[in-house]
This record gives sequence, C-alpha cells and structure tokens, in this order.
Amino acid sequence: MRALLVVNPAATTTSARTRDVLIHALASEMKLEAVTTEYRGHARDLGRQAAESKDIELVVALGGDGTVNEVVNGLLHNGPSPENLPRLAVVPGGSTNVFARALGLPNDAVEATGALLDALREGSERTVSLGRVSGTPGTDDEAVPSRWFTFAAGLGFDAGVVGRVEQHRERGKRSTHALYVRQVVRQFLGEGDRRHGSITLERAGEEPVTDLVMSIVCNTSPWSYLGNRPLYASPKASFETGLDVLGLKRLSTASVARYGTQLLRSTPDRGPHGKNAVSLHDLTDFTLHSKAPLPLQMDGDHLGLRTSVTFTGVRRALRVIV
Repeated sequence: MRALLVVNPAATTTSARTRDVLIHALASEMKLEAVTTEYRGHARDLGRQAAESKDIELVVALGGDGTVNEVVNGLLHNGPSPENLPRLAVVPGGSTNVFARALGLPNDAVEATGALLDALREGSERTVSLGRVSGTPGTDDEAVPSRWFTFAAGLGFDAGVVGRVEQHRERGKRSTHALYVRQVVRQFLGEGDRRHGSITLERAGEEPVTDLVMSIVCNTSPWSYLGNRPLYASPKASFETGLDVLGLKRLSTASVARYGTQLLRSTPDRGPHGKNAVSLHDLTDFTLHSKAPLPLQMDGDHLGLRTSVTFTGVRRALRVIV
C-alpha cells in the first residue's frame, strides 16, 4: 500500500521525537511518504494532490482537528466519491482531537498508531457522513467558497469563543482547556444583546425557527470534550445520519448557568434542554440567516463573519480507517 502521511509540526501534544517514532512505525507496514506542513492550507493542498493521484490509497493525518479538516477538504475538493478516493486515517496530535475520539480512537498518538496498524491489517474501515457549508444564493455571502466539516460547526457564540482562542494562539499561547474556559467567560461578558437572538433557521417544508442567539451544528456526538469529559450538545448526532442542530434563544446569566451545567452533565441519552433550547435531528439541508454578521467556525477553525450560510449533510462521504 502506498500512503501519504501529512504531519503538522505544530501539533500540540506530539514532540519531534514522537513523530519520528510514529513515522517509522507506519513506514514499516506500507510504502510511506511523509510530508510536513509548512503553511496554513498546506494539508488541504496535499489532500487534493493525493485525491488526484492514481496510486495513493491512504492519507494519514497526524495533527489536531484543524489538520484533519484541511486534509478532508483537499480529498473532497472535487466532491465525495468514497470508492474512488484514498481512505483517511487519523493520528491525534492536537489538544482535543474530537474527530479521532468520536471515531473511537485512543487520544494518545502512539496508541492510536497501534490501533490504526491493527485496523489496516484487519481491513477495518467505515464510511462516514460529513457536513458542508456554503454561501447562501442571493445573499451577500453567496460567493463564499463551500467547505466541509467533520464533527461540528457553529454560528454565533461558540464561534466567537473559537476566534478568541485563535487570537491567543497567534500570540504564542498554547491551546488548552483552561484557555477555552476563560474565553467562554469573556465571550459571554462581551455579548451585546444576549436576550434577543438574530439567527433564523430555515428548511424546506417547515416553519422557520427564529430568534436564536447561538446555533451549534453537529455531525457526530460528542460535540467536544473538556479534558476527558465528553460534551453532548446533540446526543443523537452520528456519522450515519444527517446534521443535528442545538439552538439557544436566550443567553442570560441564569440560562447560561443552566445550559452550561446541563452540557457538563450531558450523556449519550440527554443533552441541553428547556423552553429556550431547540434541538433538531438528522437534517439534510437548511440555512442559517442572521440580521447582523456573526462569527462562523467549523471543526474549531474561525472563518470570519457571516450573515447567511447554507448547511448540507452528506451521507457516506468518505472512507475512514478505524
């Protein structure tokens, strides 16, 4: 088997020595080309080259969720075709590694490499659904390029938190769970109007859902992790269905305390709930409109401000080694 290993040298939880060990372990089982990313978007370019090649059968992403997202967007540059595209494997090297953990992989890079090699020997793989976001036709965001996401996206509050974290990382701070918690508090205190939402969710054949303050779109469950604690924003979401949405219509101090506690105590059977919480399951196509520009994030990557984005849930989009 010929494989491409995409290595993010800035991965939070792997050292250069660890990466060398992993590369040698993988190279012992396949014809491996290892490439270290050198710029933002490089992993996407490498994924696209692999998809357009005729002999690469597997692409391994060694890094965090951002690296995985770039590789996936490269692989699916010309659209999903599971039987014709290289398979994807993930070795977690980031601070959270939601996609890898949602697939059931160990959160340790060395253990995950062992699991990956076992899966390759056994021919163990699955085909997963993915989410896609594009600019809505007829709006100011119409020309925004479409982009795939693997586990979650968000418009509003959570995307603002992601943006704040990225600003701190650009200043040299490490991406830690404590950093995220601090930015959640600061984003909440900085929200101008937390009682009247500006987001409307529209889908064909259904009444619009209006006045959302924030919206979280999930392609799988858990939505994220706080340390080793999984957080289930949409417990029914899975890689076998469309997209799930959790929307909140109020972000008062009391409601944030209530929903935050529910999220910390969430389980695979129960997520945040209440009169100001809206939960939708297995959606294929829908649009989020905002009266004012709001931050958008996908797989933990801040993508700037948007007023209208269209979401599509695509079943059986990519083959993954597990």
